Amino acid sequence: MPQPADRMSTQKTHAPLALSVGDPSGIGPEIAVAAWQAGDSAGVPPFYLLADPALIEARARLVGANVTIAETLPGQAAHHFARALPVVPLDARHFDSPGEPNPANAAGTIEAIDRAVADCLAGHAAAIVTCPISKKPLYDAGFGFPGHTEYLAHLASRHTGRDVTPVMLLAGPDLRTVPVTIHIALAEVPKVLTTELIVATARITAADLESRFGIARPKLAIAGLNPHAGEGGAMGLEDAAIVTPAVEMLKAEGIDAIGPLPADTMFHPRARASYDAALCMYHDQALIPAKTLAFDEAVNVTLGLPFVRTSPDHGTAFDIAGKGLARADSLIAALRLARRLADSGRQATAA
Repeated sequence: MPQPADRMSTQKTHAPLALSVGDPSGIGPEIAVAAWQAGDSAGVPPFYLLADPALIEARARLVGANVTIAETLPGQAAHHFARALPVVPLDARHFDSPGEPNPANAAGTIEAIDRAVADCLAGHAAAIVTCPISKKPLYDAGFGFPGHTEYLAHLASRHTGRDVTPVMLLAGPDLRTVPVTIHIALAEVPKVLTTELIVATARITAADLESRFGIARPKLAIAGLNPHAGEGGAMGLEDAAIVTPAVEMLKAEGIDAIGPLPADTMFHPRARASYDAALCMYHDQALIPAKTLAFDEAVNVTLGLPFVRTSPDHGTAFDIAGKGLARADSLIAALRLARRLADSGRQATAA
C-alpha cells in the first residue's frame, strides 16, 4: 500500500478519534493499519489506535504493510498522524495469534474500550470507533455483557451517573436500519418485544437522526414482527397487540412513523426512498438488508450515548486474519461517519 500524503492541517485543530483495537486475533490490527495508510485520498480523519504497539508492529510486518508507528498520548496523537500511525499503548499486553482467539487477550480488548470512552468523555477524543470483538473469548474470560453495545451503555452510565439506553443503527449509503431487539435468540423476541421498547427505541432514533445526522423530522418505517405484518391476525397477534399501539403513540408524540409494515416489501429502492430509517423487530430483520446492500460500506452506530460511537459492520474475520486479505472499507466509512457525527453534534449543541 502507498504511504499517505500529509493530512490536511485544518483537521488537526480538532480532537482526533479514538480507535479501539478489538480482538487482536482478528483483522482489527491490520484494518487499522490499512485505514491509516489510505490517508487523505480516502478521507480518513485523524485518529489514534488504543493497542499493544508490539502487536501492531508484528501484524503490519506479517501482512507486508510498511508503516511507521508512534507511541503517544491522546493529546499528542494528531501531531504524529501525518507521518506515523499514533498508537496509545495499553497496560495489558496482547498475544499475537492471528486467527486463534485467546481469552488471555480479553483484558487488553476491554481496556481499549474503557480508555476510549474515558478519553472521549474527557474531551481527548472527538468520538469512538471500535474494531470488532469476538464475544466467546471475552465470555471465557468472565465478560458479563452481551456485546459491545451493551458494554458501552454500561460505561456511559458509570461515567455519567445516568441510565443510558443504547440503540444500534446500521447506516449504509442507501439504508439505515435499527433492530429493536438485538443479541437474543429468535425464540425470545416475542417475549421481550413490547410497545414501550419500540417507542423508546424510536424516540432515541428520531432524536439522534435529527441532532447528529441533521435530518429534520425524520420519518421512521416500523416493520411488523410476523410475515405480512401479521395479516390481520392470521399470522400472529403481536403486530396488532404490540407494534400498532407503538406506532400510534409515536404519531401522537409528533414523531413521523408509519407501520407496522410487511418486512418483505420494505427494502426495495422505491420503499427505501420513503423513509429515513427502518425500525426492525429483531437482529436479522435489520442486519440482513443492511449487509446485503452495503457489506463493505455499512457502519454500526450506537445511538443514545453521550458520545459518538461507530464501528465497522463486520466481525473479526478470524479466517483471514494475518493473511493480508482484509479490506478496510467499512472501518474507513466508520471513521469518516464518526468525524461527521461528532462535528454535527458539536454544532447542534452550540446552536
